[in-house]
Amino acid sequence: MIGQYVKICGVNDLAEGEVRTFKVNDHDILLAKYQGEIFALENICSHDGGELGEGRLVRGQLECPRHGARFDLKTGDAKAMPAAVGIGTYDLKIEDGEVMVELKD
Repeated sequence: MIGQYVKICGVNDLAEGEVRTFKVNDHDILLAKYQGEIFALENICSHDGGELGEGRLVRGQLECPRHGARFDLKTGDAKAMPAAVGIGTYDLKIEDGEVMVELKD
């Protein structure tokens, strides 16, 4: 299913190592900038349903702020317990200095 790309923020609005959350059209999106690359994931931990926005980046993974579960930034795959199931990711593109995320209904 092809979705629509929606502007989330400017590329320069995200600092290296930063994690920020955005609510867009009923989607709770997390953006993370790691080693110069921007990633877009669902802002919900598959372990307990809590938000990941206060998490930190550790070696290419997003660590949940509550119980330490970790998720791969590229794939959303669970990489550390207590999460056994991954989280969703969003396709994104950079266009004219803006981060555009694909939203599918």
